[in-house]
Amino acid sequence: MSQASRPVLGQIGDYEIRLLKLFKTVVECGGFSAAETELNISRSTISVHMANLENRLKLKLCRRGRSGFALTDDGMVIYESAKRLFARLEEFRYTVNELHEQLTGELKIVSSDNIWLEDDFPMADVFAALGEQAPDVNVSVDVAHMGEIERRVLSEDADIGFIHYHRDLEGLEYHHLYKVRCFLYCSDRHPLFYAEDDQVIEQRLGDYKLIHPGIYTNPEASAQLAGLRLAGRAYHYEPRAALILSGQYIGFLPESFARRWVESGRLKALLPEQKNHYLGISAITRSHGRQSRLKELFLQLLQSHLVASS
Repeated sequence: MSQASRPVLGQIGDYEIRLLKLFKTVVECGGFSAAETELNISRSTISVHMANLENRLKLKLCRRGRSGFALTDDGMVIYESAKRLFARLEEFRYTVNELHEQLTGELKIVSSDNIWLEDDFPMADVFAALGEQAPDVNVSVDVAHMGEIERRVLSEDADIGFIHYHRDLEGLEYHHLYKVRCFLYCSDRHPLFYAEDDQVIEQRLGDYKLIHPGIYTNPEASAQLAGLRLAGRAYHYEPRAALILSGQYIGFLPESFARRWVESGRLKALLPEQKNHYLGISAITRSHGRQSRLKELFLQLLQSHLVASS
């Protein structure tokens, strides 16, 4: 094909931007079916939009069939280019918002598990102060696995992450906030609940199934698992608590999270003087790149309220 006869892409407008956003979502979800929920449209509609994008670009972007969804070589190039395009658009939006005296935009937070209502985590007060000082700011909060939180902060898909501190990862800055104490619990349905002799409990502890988070957290927590029967995994607190409450498992939970069931007589800490460890809670931000006044304000409010509540 001669240079003169090659198809040329004309002006890129809102329509093409919407199609590229859809395409990016489909790729990151791994296919049309998985993207249905994320996009809140049907597979047939996604298929029509993808066909329109391919016609607009005059390129074949993906293949799908029995072997699954896969990008073509052209599709991979367009996907990487689209990511750069949206990063530039986000940078432009950020720059404009930073020029305004009144903070605007969106603060994107991703958190590990149920730390939001812990006694040592005054997030309701922090959000109240943020609303007073930056009323035009919108906040979005997601819950994810620790590895996913780190990835999203590093890629700037999130501004701030909250995790149980377990390592120093290059590219991240760690703002250590506080520690939570974890104990080993069993429920009133478990045989050890009624054992009163600590020596007997210690001897029998390894006989019973233990539910654990399934990830490396810190040496102290890992040492507590030595000699125990690791029989199930539940990363998040709520399903872990449900499995402990079933009487089929014992397991570690933060003291503040387990308190409601301890006070109602449904959970009991086993060998509390021996079987306990601390987990550090940290906020993480990207250590390089642009500095956000909104992110800095939020961290300042967080630190000031932690000091006030300590």
